[in-house]
Amino acid sequence: MLLSTLLARRLRPHIARTPIERQVVPTRIYGQTTGLKPGQLRRLEHLYRRRLPPERIISQELARNLTELSGEIKRQIGLLVSRHGTVESVMVGDAKSLEIPPLERVRQGIGRLQGLRCVHTHLSSEPLNRDDLNDLAILRLDMMVAVEVQTDGLPGLVHCAHLLPSNTAGKQWEVFPPVAPSQLDVNFLRLVNSLEEEFARAQGVRELGDTRDRAILMSVVTSDRLGAEESVSELTELARADNIVVLDALVQLRHQIDPKYLLGRGKLRELAIKTLQLGADLIVFDQELTPTQARSISEAIDLKVIDRTQLILDIFAKRASSRDGKIQVELAQLKYLLPRLRTKESGLSRLTGGIGARGPGETTFEIQRRRVRERIHRLEQQVETLRGGRRQKRSLRERKAMPVISIVGYTNAGKTTLLNSLTNSHAWAADQPFATLDPMSRRLRFPEDREVIISDTVGFIRHLPKELIAAFWATLEELRSADLLIHLVDASHPHFEEQMDAVVGLLKELGLDETPVLTVFNKQDRVAPQLTQNLCRLYDAIAIEARNPTTLAPLIARMRSILWEQFPMPRRYPPKAEGELEVAAMGGLG
Repeated sequence: MLLSTLLARRLRPHIARTPIERQVVPTRIYGQTTGLKPGQLRRLEHLYRRRLPPERIISQELARNLTELSGEIKRQIGLLVSRHGTVESVMVGDAKSLEIPPLERVRQGIGRLQGLRCVHTHLSSEPLNRDDLNDLAILRLDMMVAVEVQTDGLPGLVHCAHLLPSNTAGKQWEVFPPVAPSQLDVNFLRLVNSLEEEFARAQGVRELGDTRDRAILMSVVTSDRLGAEESVSELTELARADNIVVLDALVQLRHQIDPKYLLGRGKLRELAIKTLQLGADLIVFDQELTPTQARSISEAIDLKVIDRTQLILDIFAKRASSRDGKIQVELAQLKYLLPRLRTKESGLSRLTGGIGARGPGETTFEIQRRRVRERIHRLEQQVETLRGGRRQKRSLRERKAMPVISIVGYTNAGKTTLLNSLTNSHAWAADQPFATLDPMSRRLRFPEDREVIISDTVGFIRHLPKELIAAFWATLEELRSADLLIHLVDASHPHFEEQMDAVVGLLKELGLDETPVLTVFNKQDRVAPQLTQNLCRLYDAIAIEARNPTTLAPLIARMRSILWEQFPMPRRYPPKAEGELEVAAMGGLG
């Protein structure tokens, strides 16, 4: 009997130390805890042990615990509660506001809410305010709940609100009538599940295998709303060229740009609700975002955020096919990425961190930056090699006294189509922005048995990223050797004058304003003849239809008159008739 008692006493500690499934209860209190007494902090920590029935929004007991402690410390207290009824975070604010900490858990999927509801106190017996509704929308919370704190510390009325799908007459959220906690008989789980079903139904069902990004476009301007809408229309074309499904486009006119979010808090809330209602997984801004703005918006809405520059770079990366183009695109991407690299909070950020390796060291962030810089340096050396090769080709052409014509213009103006028609070549052309990325050169033979080099260049665009200009300098430098620039304009575009100004500005920026320029209006078949004639007189231009070679004879004649004035040559053959000129001009060599 004594032996068994001793064995039991010795085994009891071992039995107590066997592995048992236990949940680790967090104890961190977020927010303004300075000045609180130890007993008050312990009571706040004990809130993590509270449990709510999953179908209840809030219980009378939990409401009383919150209001008594909130009334005692004269500060707002908030909880983030999961759908299982467990308390995920405890927050303390001041007398009028409460800040929700960054959410670590993110629920992905069509129409899915955050899976958390915020339950907090209001000391002044006020309903849900604008900040509460902003947090509800931006964080995609299941519900926002505010409990009034009465003067005796007991709970007063409870105010609740939740988001709504897009098919509810323009309403963004539903606010419940305030009631006492004991009278709040809404089945929370049933409500939130039905809401997510409605969100998913409103977003529609994607086709099987459709992996395209679904985006909302956003533009923020301080003036010229009409110009912003035109720019957003162009951004829509760029997005579709990058195989992005455009769900909606928003424009905000502000007196001053917000340095953190670019747009205002109200518009940010509207944008967050739109992304949930429409099922967007990407936001594309028309303006170039600073690294801080891109990070702040992405963290607030919990979606991927890119700007116009990144979109254009992505299109270039998809379209680049030659070695030259791929090198220049990668260089532009790395130059854009370098200032946007950020360090991540991690206890293992140092490569040689740990015991025995204290002191200065290189963090993973610094390693990334160094590797990117090294890659940029190698690519710049390769670009310089490309520049040398192009310089040799130019010198060879100069020795042969072969004139050079470069077709420039806004993207999607028809430059490649014109090159194909002039030279009987078959380069790929499409009715979309940046269909041509790699420059192409062809020979064009005139009736006098003289040849010129005619080249197609990458299209220009408004707000062309400076990273692209720097990276493609080796290619754009080809324009410097051109003896004639054909500025091709899409006459059918509603904003062709703004496009012309953008091209002229870029040519001036590249130092090409001294090169002879021949303005050519393309797509005359889509414009009234009277308007085409007026434009030609105004700009001393030629009107053509690039797809129809029979319309190019006036262009050929103007090119001859300009080039042969610069490159005189004794005529060895008698001049041919106009009809012969047209036929011969179309027989260029590819």
